[in-house]
Amino acid sequence: MNRPFRPEPEASAELEEAALWYESQRPGLGTEFLEAVDAALDRIARWPQAAPRVPGVAADVPARKAPVSNFPYHIAYLEMPDAISILAFAHDRREPGYWHSRVKKP
Repeated sequence: MNRPFRPEPEASAELEEAALWYESQRPGLGTEFLEAVDAALDRIARWPQAAPRVPGVAADVPARKAPVSNFPYHIAYLEMPDAISILAFAHDRREPGYWHSRVKKP
């Protein structure tokens, strides 16, 4: 059984902003980005422990990050007993760890 995703409000805003930016670059690119994000979320749902742990987060907080194929983004998430908390849809070149304050211990 897959656990539901619970995105942080900031993460939802990041996803929307990125999709709109890609769409403004080329019609259809925003949709391609969202499809790549959906594929990454599907991988996370199937194998939540497969992605590497995030460096710089306390050892007792098992935050992980999964890449978004073909785009310079990753999804930072935290496995919870009843859900998978999406902490960020983060650009790979954005300030590392800017989203660490969103981490809440399970």
